[in-house]
Amino acid sequence: MSIDQDRISEGGGLPVNSIDDLRTDLAGRHRATTSSGHGVDPAVADADLAVLMRDGYVILERIISEEQCEEVRAGVEPLLGRTGRNVFEGHRTQRVYSLMDKTRVADGLVDHPRVLALLDRILDPNYLLSQLQVINLLPGESTQFPHRDDGMYPLAQPRPVLSAATIWAIDEFTEPNGATVVYPDSHHWPEDRTPGPDDTVTQAVMPPGSCVFFLGNLWHGGGPNQTDASRLALTTQYCQPWLRPQETFTLSTSFDTARGVSEDIRRMLGYSIHPPFIGMVNGMHPKRVLENS
Repeated sequence: MSIDQDRISEGGGLPVNSIDDLRTDLAGRHRATTSSGHGVDPAVADADLAVLMRDGYVILERIISEEQCEEVRAGVEPLLGRTGRNVFEGHRTQRVYSLMDKTRVADGLVDHPRVLALLDRILDPNYLLSQLQVINLLPGESTQFPHRDDGMYPLAQPRPVLSAATIWAIDEFTEPNGATVVYPDSHHWPEDRTPGPDDTVTQAVMPPGSCVFFLGNLWHGGGPNQTDASRLALTTQYCQPWLRPQETFTLSTSFDTARGVSEDIRRMLGYSIHPPFIGMVNGMHPKRVLENS
């Protein structure tokens, strides 16, 4: 094997004699870290998980304050500009990508302990942030077509969990203003089944400060905004550490920003390793590159 294993493992850990040893001890002082989700009451997290696995989604109500919502609003509204380029983005929807390097107001949503407690239960250690963006539905926006967030991965249904997402209500989510449309239990559907007129469908109606957390293989879509006001939201998406994320955060996020975020966010940006050496940089753990840059 041509990779310098000592450089990846920081020169620490157990002797490496086989690929199985690497999976056991992959990164010396940069091994998988315990997330802030560990501090959530296990009974609460397990109850969230039970609903999630049954329905494919769970609504976590009012888990950030109104003051936090206003901080998010104040930080992202100046960034809002052009509307979407196609029917998926929404011709009357404003989106902001690469948010981490433009404002830090969303950090507490990305690494919210209640969210990480669920991710810890459904994804492998050192799972990655796959997408972080603002979604602002303007009046008159139409229904987004149903889709699965993990549909780009060429693995047939049914399949293990590949990814998960949250959509945060900064404004109240109502049926008239386009609350996210979800198809309960659709994460169990076979590959050749798509939403039809006879399928059960509902909307993620929720107060500000709440989020709907759903599995990547749940069919869902944005609802139509039939009101005369915009509806501000933010989405965070996460994936298994051995998958390619939707956004390459190690390029879109500066070193200075990566040094300033929480340890949870830093590893989710890609400053982590999945056994035996997925994510290494020039034979080294990416955190060494960050520390030495």
